[in-house]
Amino acid sequence: MNPFELTRARPGAPFTVTLDGRPVEALPGQTVAAALWAAGVTAWRSTRGAGRPRGVFCGIGVCFDCLVTVNGRANQRACLVPVQPGDVIVTQEGTGRDDD
Repeated sequence: MNPFELTRARPGAPFTVTLDGRPVEALPGQTVAAALWAAGVTAWRSTRGAGRPRGVFCGIGVCFDCLVTVNGRANQRACLVPVQPGDVIVTQEGTGRDDD
């Protein structure tokens, strides 16, 4: 069954954001992580040392596995940042800064 039907949710009209230059559809009220998960993306960061893929781990902003760069701001926790129309999301490597 469709989760929207189970909760009787009536989200607003979808809008588009980009992840590494490709369009991703999002809904009002979603976090960056929720929008990426809904689009089938489960990893959007790689670790500093070994380059291992990371995505959502805790989902409540306690850990830092879901870090992503949003609109040029590195180290944004995807599970906490509300997605906005036109957001430019970039996968993050390591600390997301040039000095890592």
